[in-house]
Amino acid sequence: MTFSMKAALGAACAFACMPIAAQADDDNEAGGGADALDHAPIGVMGDHRHGEGEWMVSYRLMHMDMGGVQIGTDAVSPDTVVTTVPNRFFGNPGQPPTLRIVPTSMRMDMHMVGVMYGLSDDITLMAMGNYVAKEMDHVTYQGGMGTTELGNFRTAPDGFGDTKVGALIGLVDDVHLNLGVSIPTGSIEETGEALTPMGMTVPVRLPYPMQLGSGTWDLEPGITWRGQSDTWGWGAQARATIRLGENSADYSLGDRFMATAWLAYSLDQSVAISGRIEAETVGAVDGIDAQIAGPVQTANPDFHGGERVSAIAGVNFAVPRGPLSGWRLGVEAGMPLVQDLNGPQMPTDYTLTIGLQKAF
Repeated sequence: MTFSMKAALGAACAFACMPIAAQADDDNEAGGGADALDHAPIGVMGDHRHGEGEWMVSYRLMHMDMGGVQIGTDAVSPDTVVTTVPNRFFGNPGQPPTLRIVPTSMRMDMHMVGVMYGLSDDITLMAMGNYVAKEMDHVTYQGGMGTTELGNFRTAPDGFGDTKVGALIGLVDDVHLNLGVSIPTGSIEETGEALTPMGMTVPVRLPYPMQLGSGTWDLEPGITWRGQSDTWGWGAQARATIRLGENSADYSLGDRFMATAWLAYSLDQSVAISGRIEAETVGAVDGIDAQIAGPVQTANPDFHGGERVSAIAGVNFAVPRGPLSGWRLGVEAGMPLVQDLNGPQMPTDYTLTIGLQKAF
């Protein structure tokens, strides 16, 4: 577990005790009205509008862990990949007929800082920036054939990702449109050092999953429905990411379509638990970066995207009164139920999201 994840989990444990202490405060203390059921699970973005003149600031840490190799719905071994999967770049100088480098694990921490403002009771404006840190471990096989392992190496880029701006447009009390644009502020020119099958360590442009941004302007439309009673909350959201043309490296990442539905239950005003199902489909990379080439699955544009259905459990904490009134903490952890991936890819093992919000 990375240092940032340990720190965030420690902060979450400390914050979880605050609502209990706050309820012991005198009822006449400043603040009030915060309810853990008022917001969707923390992993759902753009779930609620704000009243006119109201602000909200937020911080989220999203961690993802991936490992192994999967083709379609079937797990395969690295030995199978390097002896059976053709190398797209075979025929170019130094390129073997099959893949010879296999990613074995990947971790990503995305730090997201957002702000929302109620322009009116029906229109909420929002913006979000993020900082991304990625690590990918690989095993390199010796020479142009066989299953002799030569060694291991890691690539680990980090930096600012793409910036998102948008608006939530109310249709009726419980339904709003999500209208967003992703601005290509993240790098698509990250480099690292790779161990080749010939035993040399050479600088390379990192494959598509290890870049920090999309390089394209993207539309992010969606629609969200929410409702709640005194003790139950529920909702559903459908969203998409649609790439607008190719980036400066002559490719675009695959379009993404996501749908999720959730149900939450209030234990009391300060604590609500939730469960949700999320389904998504992501297209393969369209086009190719001429500087990304090698006997590794992540360099092939066709070996990206697929379909995934995940189950996610969460808890929301809120401070209903006292000096910390209005602060909220959300935690969600998810695991895939099924993954159908395009070509050899690393499947997702789990995701963890921790978020802190404050409205004023």
